[in-house]
Amino acid sequence: MDDSDLRRVFRDPRAVVQNMLANLDFKDEIDFTPLREFVDGERRLKNFMGGDWAWRQADEIAKDPETHGAFVPVILGSDKTTVSVATGQNEYYPLYASIGNVYNNVRRAHRNAVALIGFLAIPKTSREYANDVTFRKFRRQVFHSSLARILRSLKSGMTTPEVTRCADGHFRRTIYGLGPYIADYPEQALLACVVQGWCPKCTTNKNDLDGGGGGRRTREHSDMLAEHFELGMLWDQYGLVGILWQRNFYSGQTPFTNDFPRADIHELIAPDILHQLIKGTFKDHLVDWVEAYIVQTHTKARSQAILADIDRRIAVTPPFSGLRRFHEGRGFKQWTGDDSKALMKVYLPAIVGYVPREMVRTIRAFLEFCYLVQRNVHTEKTLRQLDNALERFYTNRVIFQTTGVRPDGFSLPRQHSLRHYRFLILEFGAPNGLCSLITESKHIEAVKDPYRRSNRAEPLGQILLICQRLLKLSASRVDFRHRNMLKGTCLSAVYFALHPEEDVPAEALEIEDTQINLPKANNNGGALPGPTVLAYVTMAKTIRRQHARMAVDLGNEIGQPRLSELISRFLYDQLNPDSDLPGLEVPFTECPMFNERISVFYSAAATYYAPSDASGIGGMHREHLRATPLWWHTAPRFDCAFVNRDADVDGIHGLGIVRIHLFFLFQFRNTHYPCALVRWFRRTSDEPDEDTGMYIVAQRQKTARLFYLSSTSTP
Repeated sequence: MDDSDLRRVFRDPRAVVQNMLANLDFKDEIDFTPLREFVDGERRLKNFMGGDWAWRQADEIAKDPETHGAFVPVILGSDKTTVSVATGQNEYYPLYASIGNVYNNVRRAHRNAVALIGFLAIPKTSREYANDVTFRKFRRQVFHSSLARILRSLKSGMTTPEVTRCADGHFRRTIYGLGPYIADYPEQALLACVVQGWCPKCTTNKNDLDGGGGGRRTREHSDMLAEHFELGMLWDQYGLVGILWQRNFYSGQTPFTNDFPRADIHELIAPDILHQLIKGTFKDHLVDWVEAYIVQTHTKARSQAILADIDRRIAVTPPFSGLRRFHEGRGFKQWTGDDSKALMKVYLPAIVGYVPREMVRTIRAFLEFCYLVQRNVHTEKTLRQLDNALERFYTNRVIFQTTGVRPDGFSLPRQHSLRHYRFLILEFGAPNGLCSLITESKHIEAVKDPYRRSNRAEPLGQILLICQRLLKLSASRVDFRHRNMLKGTCLSAVYFALHPEEDVPAEALEIEDTQINLPKANNNGGALPGPTVLAYVTMAKTIRRQHARMAVDLGNEIGQPRLSELISRFLYDQLNPDSDLPGLEVPFTECPMFNERISVFYSAAATYYAPSDASGIGGMHREHLRATPLWWHTAPRFDCAFVNRDADVDGIHGLGIVRIHLFFLFQFRNTHYPCALVRWFRRTSDEPDEDTGMYIVAQRQKTARLFYLSSTSTP
């Protein structure tokens, strides 16, 4: 074994945590004490410090008057990542840290609330010894001893308060503690020192994980078992890697949490939406099981035809903002988390008619569970909905066993983890603040991009240097912004320095605070930095001048000869908001005549509050809507969208469904009107389909309609 395989590189986590606590950007988005939030008598579970675990930790700390202080839980996460497909050393094991005090949306937005604190060692050996028992023990111990060494600087601050500067400018006595650990299942088993196939959080037998009967694992229980039972009994009956629970194995205690006060690795395993739900239960289990059912039920030719038709259904999904199109169905090998999330949105209706209704209902129940879990806020109502969806999932899932797809049952750790989500929400708040999506997306900024910028020769040192520089630039930006050094422009700063006698107008200093690290033009939408604001829609910046500018000519060009009439009737509604009759019903002679020039656009951006989706610090999300006669030089694209019709009605009943055929802007009597030409769709029934839970829609009328663009929204 090469000594370089055991090299671990890390920053001082204590300094990292102190920098996070002092970050001025977090001053309005941080909790220094645990809390329980109630609205109209109903508890709300949102941010980490609102969970029961933080409350219990504070109670424990408060027992000793010498340890009174603000509790700062340190959240950890690690995941191996491959930076290239070339030969040689291309695998890294980054370790990330955050603090539970900052709000979940801050952690998800990566505003320096998640930091790279080190690279763990990856022991390697020849293929001959890869499965050797001694080597596996050694590899586990290297992992735990590395974590214990990296976190050592925090240990003294877990029993003796440290005075630390905080984001609001105050100094507080702080007490550190180990918080949840974000990891995929194999790493969860490694962390908890349990045998693969067993649950790291409970003692349920691995051969019947959904049979119940097991209690929650605790540090005390595992220590007691390791003290009184032989290694074979621990392995077979309790799923414990017993030798790792014995004291002073090699050079320290394992698991690593045993080296720190008030830390129990079993209760610190965080929920993992990405690997447990999206990639695990949905993509690796349910989708594969459906395909296996089709293959074993039909002849080879028929099964291939059915799978091809399912791919065709997925591929012909109409364009919709935020809805990915799979042009070749599921026919590609390398799946990412984003691919699996996109498939979840279109898969359910694609299999209807080809599988038993119980399978459809199984996937429906799971999707409801998954989307409920991803909510930004949980209440007793959402927890009851979670329980209901999970019960329906387990009830209908039996169809895969009775049809022979899963003859041995469902003793699968990732599916078993669904049973723990309700408890974990009560413990840690909304799971979207502790998901491995956070650490995996951090890989790009902290590991993959710096690696690509290196010369590939001993790249680790170059990666560390690049990350160090980026952190300093980011910290400088925060400091400069809060000292008002980024207001105005370089030119205005020089001008007013040369003319100090002149008053500085406010508008000279108010310029847009451009965010860094944003995709160019943000063409795909997604998370939007900035505070929470009202929903709005903006046109694209580019006017498409190749189209006719007059209403009559433009209408003939796009196959809508009534466009001029529709604009006149639209203007009647805008100019007569109190009229008893809508513009579509009044005599055309009463409508204003319209002869102004029109500007055509191919897209618009809808920005709205969606904290449960990919969003910025204020929970704002942006989607781009397209209406273009030629998309990527291939075919027309006319997106579908929701229209807000009644804000007081929840769900789809308060929304209209349209397909957009034209974005345009015109001026009438000194007022600008951004508009969309659409065709409306209607629900064929007031109730959703009983199997899929989805609504079926049909085009309402052939004639297009016009509406003011600000009422457009997307889910």
